[in-house]
Amino acid sequence: MRTTTLGRSGLNVSRIAFGTWQIGGDWGEFDEDTAIAAIQHARELGVNFFDTAQAYGFGKSEALLGKALRAELNRDRDSLVIATKGGINPGSERPRDARRAMLRDGVEQSLRALDLEHIDLYQVHWPDQDTPAEETAAALQELVDEGKIRHVGVSNYHAAQLAEFDLTRPVETLQPPYHLFRRGIEDDPLPYCRERDIGVLVYSPLGSGLLTGALTPDSTFPADDWRSQSSAFHGERLRRNLAVVAELKEFAAAKGVSVSQLAIAWVLAKPGIHVAIVGARRPANIESSLAAADIDLSAEDVAEIERITAQGVQVDGASPEGIA
Repeated sequence: MRTTTLGRSGLNVSRIAFGTWQIGGDWGEFDEDTAIAAIQHARELGVNFFDTAQAYGFGKSEALLGKALRAELNRDRDSLVIATKGGINPGSERPRDARRAMLRDGVEQSLRALDLEHIDLYQVHWPDQDTPAEETAAALQELVDEGKIRHVGVSNYHAAQLAEFDLTRPVETLQPPYHLFRRGIEDDPLPYCRERDIGVLVYSPLGSGLLTGALTPDSTFPADDWRSQSSAFHGERLRRNLAVVAELKEFAAAKGVSVSQLAIAWVLAKPGIHVAIVGARRPANIESSLAAADIDLSAEDVAEIERITAQGVQVDGASPEGIA
């Protein structure tokens, strides 16, 4: 597994991080033992970077991650980089809440759920427009000073929000959505991050399933899967993008890889992207995804992938409040 330095955080991490959104309850039912096996298999294959969030099942995915990695966490804590996110409260009157008290309470809850003494990277899950960035940044710096978190990042921020945060303390990492059907960060905030060496770890590199090659125009999702409410997974948008995926699949096959591996490799080939976060519920799935880190795409490959994808429809993802 290839590694990289995660921007100005200085953290040495695998280029693919294991993400746990899929094992938090927002994607329908799953088998817990199989999910644990997937996490452990990712570690066996060289992944040292694991990303979760307090909002994923209200701590369920954090607890599952801590359980899966318990033996190594006890034996060699510094060999693993554990990232989580806080500052949102889904379903409440104030779903985005990055006030000092909320963040401090969230860190304590995450430490208990993960059963850790410190969190390597703590990220504000979504910007809170009602809380001054100075308050949020200062609160996180206090937690760094107390040793409860080691590094500070944010998720889903734009460049102006990053700049405002930076006035109080440096943003070390950013976690935005990014895939072939969602490229908005290329305009904002990726240039800001490149200029300031902010570590960028992107989520949903496979378009939440759109780029796996497993969906068909007739695919349906259970009611407890957020995609059942997303326009990206229904009707004409889905049909058009799956036609693009079919063409991408032919291009991938000619290179001897799967379309999902091609999509991840494209993300990792883009300047300023340090890490792709990939989730899995089964060991075989994560094994296939990890192989993408070893695929080297030429400039011509990247250009052809983007030419094919230009025929598709750019889509938006789900919000953390659970509204697609």
